[in-house]
Amino acid sequence: MNVLGIIASGVAALFVTVALAKGARRAALRPHAPDEPGGRASRAAVLRRTGGATVVLGVGTAAGGALWLGAADGSAGSVAGLLAGAGIVAALGLVHDLKPFRAALRLPVQTTAAVLVVCLAGLSPAAGVLAVLWIVLVTNAFALLDHADGLLTTVGLVTAAGLLACAALGGDPALTLLPATLVAGLAGFLLHNWHPARLRLGASGAQFTGFALAASGALIQEAAPSGRAAWAALPVLATVALADTALVLISRRRAARSLLRDTDDHIAHRLRRVRVTVPGTAVLLGLWAAVPVTTATLVYAELLHPAFLLLPPAGSVAAVFVLLRIPAYTPPRTASRRTTAPTTGGAAIPSAASAPGATGPAPGKGEPSGTARTAAGHPTVPPPPTGRSAAGVAAERS
Repeated sequence: MNVLGIIASGVAALFVTVALAKGARRAALRPHAPDEPGGRASRAAVLRRTGGATVVLGVGTAAGGALWLGAADGSAGSVAGLLAGAGIVAALGLVHDLKPFRAALRLPVQTTAAVLVVCLAGLSPAAGVLAVLWIVLVTNAFALLDHADGLLTTVGLVTAAGLLACAALGGDPALTLLPATLVAGLAGFLLHNWHPARLRLGASGAQFTGFALAASGALIQEAAPSGRAAWAALPVLATVALADTALVLISRRRAARSLLRDTDDHIAHRLRRVRVTVPGTAVLLGLWAAVPVTTATLVYAELLHPAFLLLPPAGSVAAVFVLLRIPAYTPPRTASRRTTAPTTGGAAIPSAASAPGATGPAPGKGEPSGTARTAAGHPTVPPPPTGRSAAGVAAERS
């Protein structure tokens, strides 16, 4: 595949994604009749959540058109399998966006899609098993990054750029097709996904992005020349996604929480607790992803020694241990109730520091009948005894 074909495919993916995302954004922001009394229509929320379908359609249309025109040359089977597998997981994610289901049900479909990619690429049995495990792992790791505005889009854009560079340097230029269109599609979608996001990637766009990155990396590694350190360089591209997954699993394991139940314990959530803004979080993780991507690309191009590949994972491990020190779970509140109250002259006086919303005992249950009460239902506090009658006080005032 020549350079002109790659550029044309990327431009097509960019324009299709921007056009579809703009239409979806207008439809999402258009007022709808509420589905329930006093509530807003759920269609707007569904449109925002399924915004990732615009990336799937934009990238799929551009890459599929180039494949149909014969741009993939002798690697048509590998590229077609990659697109088919990514389309399968995207369809599964779209179903989840419309009607959520358990995350464990995604694994069989993701495994089937990965096996399809491996079979059409003609990998050996040993390499195929490793590739399937890698694709399923990285797909879910990248999908977990879709918890903040612009986060997954930024990290995916940086990672796809690194894969594009490695594919251009490798022995099969046809494998640059999907990374090139993915870079363009994510760049167009970022215009609507940046904070405050009008559209979200959702499960459809997140799984499509993760699967496309993981499968492209596996195929680029298989097609790399024998002299390059592809086996060590390409896995480094997923450092940020794997670091976030490791952070989540370790913290949930320590807190004895469910590993599959999502909560606010990701990298972005912890950075927000130390007052990093949402756009700042996306930029920070984009720069974090750029370090291993640049290192892996330079090692793949044989411009750096493979020993430099140890630096990004080591730095990410240190960052995970630092982030673990930031509390992610709020301790449960224990409600302390006052059982006794000081008395003056035999009458119970409620505490002035009582919690908002607390109510006193009901009449006839612990208080004399006829006790005066406020509009909120609290018993009034009688004035302290002064030893003077009410008539004497009135006489003094007059």
